[in-house]
Amino acid sequence: MGANSRLTIAAHALAWIGLYQRQGHEVATSEQIGSSANTNPVVIRRLLGELRRAGLVESRRGVGAGWSLTRGLESMTLLDVYEAVEDGPLFAMHRAAPDEGCVVGHGIQPAMQGIYAGIEETLRSELARVTLEDVLRDVLAVPH
Repeated sequence: MGANSRLTIAAHALAWIGLYQRQGHEVATSEQIGSSANTNPVVIRRLLGELRRAGLVESRRGVGAGWSLTRGLESMTLLDVYEAVEDGPLFAMHRAAPDEGCVVGHGIQPAMQGIYAGIEETLRSELARVTLEDVLRDVLAVPH
């Protein structure tokens, strides 16, 4: 089971667009962002589409096509990004119902649901306190 990188790639894209706009550019292309993230532009476009539906970016078609932020990085949190690109809970239960006749099979889901709810609440709280401005500041502080 591999780790999911959608939140990281989406945060990368938003920070990149934010920095690019600060440098005087109006829009960024998915090819430019994909090059920075070393990710196929099609993947970037899909993520940006989800970010657009969440109101974090907008796109322009035709001449001068590309993506831009709808608001400043300081007003976007990692929770905003997480909710835009992640669907469903962080952890899932069994795909098939466990054996109700087994003591562990009977009690595992209620026990794990309580644990997972606490983890999810902590995750959301932590993501809500970090803005994309914080992320970009930390990115720019990393020595080359």
